[in-house]
Amino acid sequence: MNDRNLLGLWIRRFLLEHMVTERNLSLNTQASYRDTLTLLLPFAGKLGGHAIDKMTVEDLSPAIVRRFLDYVELDRHCSGATRNLRLSAIHSLARFIGMHSPVHLSWCSEVRSIPFKKTTKTLVGYLDKPEMDALLASPNRRTAMGARDYALLLFLYNSGARADEVAKLVVGHLRLAEPASVRILGKGNKMRVCPLWPTTSSVLTRLVAGRTMSDAVFIGRTNQPMTRFGIHRVVTQCAERVSKSLATMKDKRISPHTIRHTTAVHLLRAGVDINTIRAWLGHVSLDTTHIYAEVDLEMKAKALASVDVSGLPTVLRRTTTLPSLMAFLKQI
Repeated sequence: MNDRNLLGLWIRRFLLEHMVTERNLSLNTQASYRDTLTLLLPFAGKLGGHAIDKMTVEDLSPAIVRRFLDYVELDRHCSGATRNLRLSAIHSLARFIGMHSPVHLSWCSEVRSIPFKKTTKTLVGYLDKPEMDALLASPNRRTAMGARDYALLLFLYNSGARADEVAKLVVGHLRLAEPASVRILGKGNKMRVCPLWPTTSSVLTRLVAGRTMSDAVFIGRTNQPMTRFGIHRVVTQCAERVSKSLATMKDKRISPHTIRHTTAVHLLRAGVDINTIRAWLGHVSLDTTHIYAEVDLEMKAKALASVDVSGLPTVLRRTTTLPSLMAFLKQI
């Protein structure tokens, strides 16, 4: 068998040469592609009746790839977005093989012709100001862990950082003298600077006292840096406590990313321009940031209230809510 036909050799080059050396993709992207192949190869080997180490490029046929995508959705109960994420990794592998092996161009074209599934966009969840205040008040700040949890929640709200970005934060990235700020290493190894409120700066100063510049800012009970899973657990536990006394939070799924969305919406309500919010959150495209303008019902209500209705029909002037306005427009 020609070694250039062995799928395993191409995957090794893809993971080590292409992703790391040539593209220098982020660790999260590398892990995502690796996880896709970890699921795909045993599935394809079992379905095609081939040992994984003996599989050729053609053994990973478009039909098997389609069956794998069905398996991801139907058997593993993943969302359409996850299905598309897995397919994106397979497309990338096919493109890499096709670029370096012209004899596999036909296979590459067939695999890359498998379309992404159209998915329904879901509205992002966020907390209103009273809900966010209640979440911040939930930790018992008289204990060491409670003080850390409060600092963590406050920093998430101030910075809008992702859980993974907070987990990687070290003391050397903080500037706690006025004007206080933090350097955050985000997606694609891009560094951004975010200002810190005086309250956040004061809380973090007490939290990191006595630590070196290379120490993690947020550490767990065993004095090891918190992981993104630990950060997620702190947020969900605090939210669960608050939901027992605040009815509006009972049906909300609250995570570190919910606080990130909350930061964006509250900045928008405060009059911060959309491009500044894009830089604040570390978005590459403004299109991503624009979703917050679409979900903020409070701003929509204010816009509706500011409309001059003096020249409109009486029935339309009585239409003061967005749902009733839309219902009226459907009738005319």
